[in-house]
Amino acid sequence: MRTAKIFKRDFTMVVIGQIISLFGNAILRFALPLYLLRETNSSSLFGAVTASSFIPMVVFSFLGGVIADRINKRNIMVALDFLTAGIISIFYISLGQLPLVPLMIVVLMLLYGISGAYQPSVQASIPLLVEYEVLAKGNATINMVSTLSNLLGPVIGGVLFGYFGLTPILFLSIICFVISAVMEIFIHIPHQKRKAETGIFVTVRNDLKDSFRFVKKEKPIFLSVVGILALFNLVLSAVMIVGIPVMVVQVLGMSDTDLGIAQGALGLGGLVGGMLAGMVAEKLSVKHNYIFLLICSIAAFIMGIALMTFVPKAMGFWIITAMSFMTMCVSTMFSVSIFTVVQQRTPIHLLGKIMATIIAISSCSQPIGQALYGVLFEKLYAMPWTVMVGAAIVAFCISMFSKGIFYRLEKED
Repeated sequence: MRTAKIFKRDFTMVVIGQIISLFGNAILRFALPLYLLRETNSSSLFGAVTASSFIPMVVFSFLGGVIADRINKRNIMVALDFLTAGIISIFYISLGQLPLVPLMIVVLMLLYGISGAYQPSVQASIPLLVEYEVLAKGNATINMVSTLSNLLGPVIGGVLFGYFGLTPILFLSIICFVISAVMEIFIHIPHQKRKAETGIFVTVRNDLKDSFRFVKKEKPIFLSVVGILALFNLVLSAVMIVGIPVMVVQVLGMSDTDLGIAQGALGLGGLVGGMLAGMVAEKLSVKHNYIFLLICSIAAFIMGIALMTFVPKAMGFWIITAMSFMTMCVSTMFSVSIFTVVQQRTPIHLLGKIMATIIAISSCSQPIGQALYGVLFEKLYAMPWTVMVGAAIVAFCISMFSKGIFYRLEKED
């Protein structure tokens, strides 16, 4: 029997382009919020700004899904990478000339909006570039690329930020996005042009209607899965995004380099999780996905314990770093499993929109959680462990509730 090959020319070039682009993105995601936190020393403001930056990502995910099904996905990637390089250039010129907080909000909103529009094109291109038999391994590879960037980005960003400040990080990110865009020009992704007979807004509305109609009639179980993802993002993903910088920098008083190590552990965990998912892709059972969520909940609980006063700060830091690794490892395996199931059960002409809809709706709750946790960490500064422990307990309950939903998802195959 012929063995399906993953790393053909175009998929390999997509992977390399993702490595370069996401590396620049990871450094920015590390450096810009940290710069804001250092300059303002306010966890509530930090939470509010990061929350507001996620809103355009949700909105533009829908638009990105529609565009991904109508425009050549390669062209979308190229245009958005060049656009990102331009935005960072403008930010560098404006830094010090405009008020920091409004400038940071605008830039982060633009960057996350671009990310929201970008990812549906990447996800929708995978089934077009790899064969069905190795689709799960293709998804695992893209996840590994993302997490490898998340591993190296914070570590390198922490060192650069600690020694040289923000400027070299901005220049390095601009170079990464330009190189990625130029490389992506030479990628060929199969595309069947679809003629839009109405205006852009009507087209978006009609395409999204088609997506929701498909989910409602053909795959209603997808709605339950999206609901679980939204709840988990609200409770646990949000507390990780806001909590790790606050815990490491403000509560434990560690350095920027230490924060880079902690967030680099997230990337390393994702890399290991992606490797494991690729190795055991055929053996991942959808009905057991709730176990991944349970492990994330337990890891968050242990992070909370690490913040208690009887735990030395240095030990607390390494416990948080280890649990960050564990959380990202299992959550990556969870993501590979879910994305593969959705891709296998969705028609190609709806794939971009369905993937974008799932990502966008499940992420809607995350900004609310980030803003809430920013306030909670500031109000409960004397007892930060209560925030993490409380979030872990709620997330544990959600994980147990999801068991029946994932069982039904596998049964519907």
